[in-house]
Amino acid sequence: MKRVACRFSCNALPNKRTQRTNATKKIKIDSSMTGQDATAQVNSTPKAADEPNQEIKEVIEFIDKIRTRVATVVVGQDVVVERLLIALFTGGHLLLQGVPGLAKTLLVSVLSKTIDLEFARVQFTIDLLPSDILGSEVLDQKTNEFRVHKGPVFTNLLLADEINRAAPKVQGALLEAMQERKVTIGGENFSLPAPFLVIATQNPVEQAGTFELPEAQLDRFMMLHRLVYPKPEEEKEILRRNAQLGIRVEGKGAVAQTEFDMLSNEPAGSSENLIAAMQAVQQVYVSEAFIEHIVEIVNRTRNHPLLELGCSPRAGISLIKASRARALIRGRHYVVPDDLYALAEDVILHRIRLNYEALADGHTGTSVLQSILREFD
Repeated sequence: MKRVACRFSCNALPNKRTQRTNATKKIKIDSSMTGQDATAQVNSTPKAADEPNQEIKEVIEFIDKIRTRVATVVVGQDVVVERLLIALFTGGHLLLQGVPGLAKTLLVSVLSKTIDLEFARVQFTIDLLPSDILGSEVLDQKTNEFRVHKGPVFTNLLLADEINRAAPKVQGALLEAMQERKVTIGGENFSLPAPFLVIATQNPVEQAGTFELPEAQLDRFMMLHRLVYPKPEEEKEILRRNAQLGIRVEGKGAVAQTEFDMLSNEPAGSSENLIAAMQAVQQVYVSEAFIEHIVEIVNRTRNHPLLELGCSPRAGISLIKASRARALIRGRHYVVPDDLYALAEDVILHRIRLNYEALADGHTGTSVLQSILREFD
């Protein structure tokens, strides 16, 4: 396909920077064109050039407060915090892949307290049962009647630690909860609290005694983010803060304090602020050219000669939602191609599978995805 260039025009964009456009229509916009001419040619709307209204500005201030509060406890990990906020504002679910010790549990804990949300953590093991997560009916010996005992899934933020260590039937128990926001106990349906977000983790190194997540469950995760080690300067700051934690006296003894003891119980915002943020995401402008760009990328994963499994329509939906949330987090009320390219790996990579020939030739999912994205440069 012929390579094309486009300008996603917006008066708020710095220097009227050249962007990409709709490959299916083969629109080519000359770099000397004014912002108004480019806008007309890609059929943009005036909404993309308007200034953010007061409500969106207040939401952006709320987001800044969250990131500032998280930074007082967690050093670095700005991208992970952004992915957590994207999942929270869009109602998606997040899978974090990384080795132990990268502050995954700490991040979720501080986020829940920052926005005053309920938080529950489940350590997945081989002997875990579905009822341990969802709940079960318990016989009350006083009344000789069964009553429902709700499990840890009835919370706002559920951290499923090392989800790939549990048996498939336990992993499958989360499917209904993740997709429909409800669970069935004893033949009765129970709605989950709003918002409800599953943040699962898995260790990519140690595979003994684990069960690979099936494609049906992987597809239900809006994003799979791969954590990396902190930078040297960030790790120095981590060690400095840890050395200053001190001890906490309890009765006649004392215990060494951890980063969890530094969490403030005073939230930076309320549920009303969260609702406003979720509503603001829905107001972020998405151009028709941006949508067609996503459709083209998703279709190429389905027809690529090195892939035996491409993306479902859920991938395109997730890209739109995540791009809108990322734009809002970064202070914009419109999406730009940078949002798409920054999120493509987290949204698409876990939804594609290489065929045998690609594996034999040493290809990776990342290299195939990057080759697809380069065709739009």
